Amino acid sequence: MERKKASDFPQELLNLFDLYVHGGMSRRDFLDGAQKFAIGGTTAAALFEMLRPNYAWAIQVQPDDKRIASEYVTVPSPKGNGSIKGYLVRPANSDRLPCVLVVHENRGLNPYIEDVARRLAVADFIAFAPDGLTSVGGYPGDDEKGAALFREVDQGKMFEDFLAAALWLKSRPDCTGKLGAVGFCFGGGVVNRLAVQLGPDLAAAVPFYGLQPSAEDAARIEAPVNAQYGELDARITPGWPAFDAALAEAHVPHEGHIYKGANHGFHNDTTPRYDEAAAKEAWGSHNRLVQQIFKKLVYVLSV
Repeated sequence: MERKKASDFPQELLNLFDLYVHGGMSRRDFLDGAQKFAIGGTTAAALFEMLRPNYAWAIQVQPDDKRIASEYVTVPSPKGNGSIKGYLVRPANSDRLPCVLVVHENRGLNPYIEDVARRLAVADFIAFAPDGLTSVGGYPGDDEKGAALFREVDQGKMFEDFLAAALWLKSRPDCTGKLGAVGFCFGGGVVNRLAVQLGPDLAAAVPFYGLQPSAEDAARIEAPVNAQYGELDARITPGWPAFDAALAEAHVPHEGHIYKGANHGFHNDTTPRYDEAAAKEAWGSHNRLVQQIFKKLVYVLSV
């Protein structure tokens, strides 16, 4: 299928799809709402197919890339769902390295998130991407089914699973003890919560368009925060000024980046909401990762 850009669609349609993705409406309701945009022989169903993820587009680092070594591991989570499975990736030939927890969106550990973990491994980090759907069988290979399963999992226990994964990663003998976290959408909110919960045990937090904590909770954060938002994300971006003020009040080193013209999910290169310019500015090329996504924050991980 030809790859489309956000600019190929009316913003109202993109907003409608965003509402669907986040459980605000059913697929049937989305198709009904999209009907008004089905012109020139294009059906609402065809628009849906154009907007949904195509994971073939997301593979920047192949799973069998010789530069990395990967495996699926299971981590105990006694306060959560008992255990959580995840994708562990590291450079093929390396000793102790800083570690990064990668937290998925609201559909589980899909191929896009696994590729993000591989991108970090190529950049000389040990990356672990847990699957919050472990307790219900894991990511099912389909985002719609994944979103349905996501709603079945107790959110409190799922957070405990991610917390257990973070502490397990930090305590590994091949980790320097420096732990960062990056997350997308739901995962961005998890990263913010981990920053609150972990205090000095987290060295860097990079939430992409995630829900922000309260001012009271933000005051408990000690990790530097580098937050990323799309200008057109009407659900999440408006919360940044209050979060910014709370972090400043608590003297937490932080940066907030709002990318002009970018939608929610602008880093996800599997859908037309992907904004190449914004994603590259936020993430940077592999050999400039330290200077870009974590900037001085990941410097903290490396020293």
